[in-house]
Amino acid sequence: MLLSVSCQSDNFLSSSLLQSSNPSFISLKRTKKSFQNIYNKPQSLSLSISCSSLKIVRSPSLDKHVVKQNKIRFVQKLKTLLLSKPKHFLPIHILSKCRAYLCIHKPRSILSMIYRYPTIFELFTIPMPPTPFNATKSGYQLCVRLTPAAKSLAMQELNLKSAISGFLANKLQKLLMLSSHRRLLLSKIVHLGPHLGLSPNFRSRLCNDHPDKFKIVGTSYGMALELVHWDPELAVPLKSPPVNRGLIVDRPLKFKQLNLRKGLNLKRRHRDFLMKFNELPDICPYNTSLDDFPKSSLEAEKRACGVVREVLGMMVEKRTLIDHLTHFRKDFGLPNKLRAMIVRHPELFYVSLKGMRDSVFLVEGFDDKGVLLEKDESLVIRDQLMALVAEGKRIRREKRKARINGTILDDCDNNDNVEVEDGDYDDGDYDDGFENLFDSEDSDLEYDFHDDDNESSMLYANGGNAVFWTGDDNGDSEPW
Repeated sequence: MLLSVSCQSDNFLSSSLLQSSNPSFISLKRTKKSFQNIYNKPQSLSLSISCSSLKIVRSPSLDKHVVKQNKIRFVQKLKTLLLSKPKHFLPIHILSKCRAYLCIHKPRSILSMIYRYPTIFELFTIPMPPTPFNATKSGYQLCVRLTPAAKSLAMQELNLKSAISGFLANKLQKLLMLSSHRRLLLSKIVHLGPHLGLSPNFRSRLCNDHPDKFKIVGTSYGMALELVHWDPELAVPLKSPPVNRGLIVDRPLKFKQLNLRKGLNLKRRHRDFLMKFNELPDICPYNTSLDDFPKSSLEAEKRACGVVREVLGMMVEKRTLIDHLTHFRKDFGLPNKLRAMIVRHPELFYVSLKGMRDSVFLVEGFDDKGVLLEKDESLVIRDQLMALVAEGKRIRREKRKARINGTILDDCDNNDNVEVEDGDYDDGDYDDGFENLFDSEDSDLEYDFHDDDNESSMLYANGGNAVFWTGDDNGDSEPW
């Protein structure tokens, strides 16, 4: 909040309260060029003070969830690319086209990233297809695939999502009910897909399995998912969590109290505002819209907080990126300064500054130690994947020590022994389909996990016209 005060010698004082999106400075300037004759001539002094309001008090117990996810970001992305293939492998020279999606920038090598996870990915060679474009190339090409342990976890995750297809349909149905038009662009839902627990092929699976609930329609902005029929019983907001104040005698409180996480202290004006805000009656976000309340009113903010709370409650980890929520401002009737509103309510949300982009947590979904209260089964599989990653790091650490001691003369982590063109490979007319990330029917993950390395003819067929996934060139796409 920016307070501008203008003072003159005739004791005239004028002040105006201005809004500032990032108030973090103090500026002091005079309208005159010098201080000459300061006692003879009236001087004008312009003082701009920005009272930055709300300082985000970091919570290490919640920040660790973001750090943990960032550690396996590359693993999740490459695993998705491999599972999108019928035979679950990719040639390295094709994978080099996915640098933007994998967030690997030159001069870092893709092979060096693969070697960092020996328990997740493994390299192998296959004969090159006998085409005229490969006449001058070597007879074999290097490929990458999942290890048997990683494949087993991927199969468990796919079976789990197939088993809870009805539950995921209800979750997506509630998300669409928050929209005023009961429809959302597929390009926006894709961003929230991993956080909602949806599989990459949710568009074909859920719509085909539940044609009575969803349908895909064309809009001027692109393809959208529309809600055909909804269950009114699902339009129930989250219940307020019980508050345990640790009182010996259960009696009404003499003074109003605000339930905040440990270590968070607010200024008195801020606390009074939040107490007044909590005294307002609850507003159901499913049955109301932004037009029902005056703009910039407490009631409108109460509804917006309810919408954000409902969306975060649908997430598997009760968190998502703030940028993802901003995509739904017009659909959900959220304010333009959404981040400022979220920071203004630390009793409901926590903003983590870890990572490339800020994340928002639903505070009531975690205990005082930052442990998720309701743990999804897919998170158990993710923890097992992280255990595999940790095992791979232990193996590499032991090999590195052995190589230093002279026990091992050669190590697979040395990329110099691999002869492969990482970025300048000319694959001729190889159709990889990178421009259509989610438009391929081959991207469905209903494939067996059996390897047929000896059937070279099948490898040629799968490698010749398959469709791969990648992100946009700007590198801002989300992992799947």
